[in-house]
Formats: sequence, structure tokens, C-alpha cells
Amino acid sequence: MKFKVDRATLLKALAHVQSVVERRNTIPILANVMIAVRDGKLTLTATDMEIAIVEDVAADSVRNGACTAPASTLYEIVRKLPDGAVVELDCPGGDAQLALRAGRYATSLVVLPTEDFPAMTAGTLPHKFALPAQTLRGLIDRTRFAISTEETRYYLNGIYIHQTEADGAKVLRAVATDGHRLARVEEPLPEGAGSMPGVIVPRKTVGELRKLLDETTGEVEVALSDTRIQFRVGTVTLTSKLIDGTFPEYERVIPRDNDKVMRVNKGDFAEAVARVAAISSERSRPVKLSLARDLLVLSASSPEQGTASEELDGDKVKYEAGPLEIGFQARYLNDITDQISNVVEFRFSDGAAPTVVLDSADASALYVLMPMRV
Repeated sequence: MKFKVDRATLLKALAHVQSVVERRNTIPILANVMIAVRDGKLTLTATDMEIAIVEDVAADSVRNGACTAPASTLYEIVRKLPDGAVVELDCPGGDAQLALRAGRYATSLVVLPTEDFPAMTAGTLPHKFALPAQTLRGLIDRTRFAISTEETRYYLNGIYIHQTEADGAKVLRAVATDGHRLARVEEPLPEGAGSMPGVIVPRKTVGELRKLLDETTGEVEVALSDTRIQFRVGTVTLTSKLIDGTFPEYERVIPRDNDKVMRVNKGDFAEAVARVAAISSERSRPVKLSLARDLLVLSASSPEQGTASEELDGDKVKYEAGPLEIGFQARYLNDITDQISNVVEFRFSDGAAPTVVLDSADASALYVLMPMRV
């Protein structure tokens, strides 16, 4: 294998694939990237056995072939080469090392046999549809903060994507929950997704996909089966195993009859929460919301630091129900309000029941937040 490629092209592709590689693993080949060149096309592949990422870029091929090399080391070398450099990679085959040259710089890397590199083949992926990158970004950004990190409840360690009906229309819905808060976002069902099974996309896959979506404005091709999902983003193909578990019946925890409604300006509310929460260094310390007609008082206390409170009234808060006191973890409040554009709508039942949070300007998203004792 021998080819030349400009540094910027190689660096961008290596940045995509090397982030999948696990830094600590007991299988040496999984620390490597597969480099294959054939007739002017360079293909880079990396996998951790759960996710595989493949990228195709153009290269000036001298000799077709393939080898594997340490992903993070190769990435760091290419990253530190000067802009505009042309990189030559040459591996004669067998046990010979991979030689890298760029201008007057030269190095060589130990390779491992290509036959040891695992092939994470996708198999048959019968359900296929396409989504605009912006739509997929929105589904991810408005739900992933609620993904659970508790490994024992592995079926919550991802985003549940499925097709369903809402108000008589077919929708593609994304849901995430960690038991303390729930995020549910939906978009019109794309053509081809009508028969797709409900799938749980793992947290790491969501993170890798989200990085790729920052670099495209076009359509993302999605293909899936009961066990795997594949995303085609530009020149990159990301294939992932799905979480083998059953997502809970989330609709049962969404309150239907919360009748105490508060609307508050998102910016004023988020800033007030941040200021009163600053009294305590404990991330789980609750912020108390005390409501009266068109008045919201936020307060927090810390045995070590003291107390803090702030009032919002006038044109910032609209509330017409009876007095109410309820507490929420400050970080959870901020995670949800970060997803809302301008006016936050809270729907309460009482101080101990789950609260529904909505974006007044966007009916496609709904959030549920469990209160804390205050």
C-alpha cells in the first residue's frame, strides 16, 4: 500500500474515526485504524466492536493495499504537521512498518495484521429513510441531556426512536429519560420509516453522530434493523449495535391533567435560577419555586453558605392559579430551559407531582421533571 494525500483531508477523516477507538482496551487491534487504498480512494475504518465508522476520501494511490496503524498516534502526528503538507504513507506489507513522510519529516509505525481487524458488517438493514441533518440535530439536542448514565438501567442509556401517531398524524419520536426527567421530541414521519421497529440508540453512538452532523447541511441516510442502525453522513458511514432491551412505557409518566400553568421568559428564568443556585456548591441542591398570581420567587439555601432568593413578576411571569411551592434540582431546570427558545411553560399539579415543561413556541417537544423535597 502506498499513497499520497493532503494533510487537511487526512486529518479530518482521522478525527472522525479515531474518536470511536477506546483508549483502554484489552484487544490491541481495536486501538488501530484500518487504512485501505484502492484506485484513488482512501478508506479509513475504526471500531470498538459496538460502533464502526468508515470514511472514504480521495487520495493519489501509488500501490493498492491495506494495513492497520495506531489510531491516536497517527492522528496526533498528522495534527502536528504543517498546514498544506502532503502526506505519503507507504506499507510494503507483511511485518514491515508503516512509513509516513511529509516534507522533511519521516516516521514509521508498527502495524498489526489486517486479517485481525474485526469486520462489523451491518447485515441486512431493511428499514431505510432519510432526514435533513438539521432535523436529526434537533431530535438529538433536545433529548440527549436526559439520557441515563446509570449502567444498571442499561435500557435507559440511549435515545428511544420510534414511529407513532400524535394528534392523528404519523410522527418520528425520540425519547430519553433517566428517571428524574424525561424529554420527548417528535418530527413528521419521513417516507420509508412507517414500518420501523422502536430502537434504543446508545449514548456513545448519539455523541459520535452529533459531531458528524455539525459538518453537514444535507440529508442523512438512515438504515436499521432490530439490532443495528446505520447513518450515512456525507462521506462517513456510522454503524452501531442497538441496546438490546425494552424502553419503559414512558407515556404513563406524562401527566395529562396538570392545570396550574406558569409562563416565564426563558432568559430571565434561567439567569435567576443560576444566581440563586450559586449559594450552594452541591449540584443536587434544590431551587424552590414559590408561586402566587403573576409572581415567582426562586430561593435556595445552604447550611454552610446561607440563603438566596430572587423575584420575577410583571411582564416576565404569567400565573393565575392558586399559591404553590415546588422544588427542582437547579441543573435539571437549566438542562430543560436550554432547549427552549423564548417562553417556558410550566404545568403543575401540586408540589409533589411531576411537572410538564413546554416551549410555548414549539409544540414538537415536551419535558417532564420530577420535583424534589424542599
